Amino acid sequence: METESEPYVRLATLRQLHQVVAELNTARSLADTLQTVADGVVNGLGYELACVNLVRPDGDLVVAAFAGNPAAEALITGRVGSRDAWEHRLAMGEPWGALRFISYTEGWVLDDDDVPQWYTEGPAPRFEDEWHPADRLFAPMYATGAAGGELLGVISVDRPRNGRRPGAWGREALQMYAFQAAIAISNARLRANMQRALVRLEREQQALRASEESFRQAFEYAPSGMAIAEMGGDQHGRILRTNDALCRLLGRPASAMRRYSFSDLVHPEDIGTLLRTSAEGGRAELRLARRDGTYVWVSLRNSVVADAADGPRFLLTHVEDIEDRKRRELQLAHRASHDSLTGLPNSAELRARLSARLCRRPHAGQQSAVDSLDAAYEHGFDFGRASHEQQDEGFDHHVHTIAPQGDDDVDDGAKGLAVLFCDLDGFKSINDRFGHHTGDAVLIEVARRLTSGVRDGDTVARLGGDEFVVLADGLGRADAQDLAVRLRNAIIPPIRVDGRAVRVGASFGIGWAHCGMSADEVLHSADQRMYVEKRSRAKQHRRAG
Repeated sequence: METESEPYVRLATLRQLHQVVAELNTARSLADTLQTVADGVVNGLGYELACVNLVRPDGDLVVAAFAGNPAAEALITGRVGSRDAWEHRLAMGEPWGALRFISYTEGWVLDDDDVPQWYTEGPAPRFEDEWHPADRLFAPMYATGAAGGELLGVISVDRPRNGRRPGAWGREALQMYAFQAAIAISNARLRANMQRALVRLEREQQALRASEESFRQAFEYAPSGMAIAEMGGDQHGRILRTNDALCRLLGRPASAMRRYSFSDLVHPEDIGTLLRTSAEGGRAELRLARRDGTYVWVSLRNSVVADAADGPRFLLTHVEDIEDRKRRELQLAHRASHDSLTGLPNSAELRARLSARLCRRPHAGQQSAVDSLDAAYEHGFDFGRASHEQQDEGFDHHVHTIAPQGDDDVDDGAKGLAVLFCDLDGFKSINDRFGHHTGDAVLIEVARRLTSGVRDGDTVARLGGDEFVVLADGLGRADAQDLAVRLRNAIIPPIRVDGRAVRVGASFGIGWAHCGMSADEVLHSADQRMYVEKRSRAKQHRRAG
């Protein structure tokens, strides 16, 4: 065929090659492209059978397309040959350029390998270049088009229509076709990957939109307050967005909330709590300002959210109204620390307040600078030991409580914490004559009169029964005695209960609290002085009688 009409054969081959290559570019999917490759060999290159073996991700080759014989197609399509068997075939084949040819005289050793193949019967060749049914011709397809690139697959051909082994032009045409087929398969794979990526991207975007919508609805319609604030930079903490629940809680519209940060809204006493609350997972209980100027107790819970993978981070704050719980807690704390009858601080609260003013080290007065230096040179400058002792004893930043010195009748001008121990006179007889209802009414009225007679910063507490204690700081001896007289005179006037007037008296003992004493020691001292005062008044009454 390539003798007297060789120029014609070359031109016809080029035309056929051009046509089948053009058809490769019309296929869209990878499956269509593979079938077009097989059909092109049969329709354009003059072979009766063609098979496309495609490399799988695991390296083995699967029969992905077949053309020319439906029976053979049904037999081997989808079957897999191992990569090792294919490498053996390509290595033993006679190189025809990029093609590999295995003659029937050598190919019998391949009959038992696992590469899918078909069998055709036929007589032995009558002349040298006649095609034998057991001849094999392979056209490898590489990703880069050269033998050094990644193997994409192998085209297997059989039974040239002219019955002869392909000549130089036939081999060149098959080789060029395999090169173009590799490009078409790579492009089809690229398109398939792009389509899968686009589908995956669309799904991710749909999931993101659904997630954003879910977050928006959860944010907007949450029963408790939610806010998004800036994180970092000059505008750190500035509120960017709030939900309706937070706006209702604070009585402020969303547009107004965007002018604030939480530090602008927090109660001045709680600003330290807010600043100590971490951004990631931080929790705090504090008070926020309402529009009407009142404050509401809330629980803040922070988390950090990112706008995108590398986008800016924001602070998501969950705000829960805990006003009712705080009110109940304060009520429970008040009940635990206050007398249920009079509403005054009880014995435990009195001792707690008194202990807060005392430390275990007696106060010996302020040292001068010279005295301090002398002591330092004498004992050494052991700052670590001094600091450790202070931490152990609780003296850091402690203002020592001192007491006036000297006799009770002499006022040295010193001011201290006076402890007035009050015991009612004649209360037991009122309880016995008129009952506990009247006695309780008397105690309530005495508590009111004592509270009215002291300063705002002073403490009036009920120890129990008919005993009361007054803590008054910053008093000298004369001041304390004057206060005891005023309080006794406030208690003496008649108390009307259920239409009858009853009277009680009061005995006061004045003690002084100073560091080095315990709360019980201070109260015991004042109690003893009260009994001394009560006995002396009883003797005066007997002399007067």
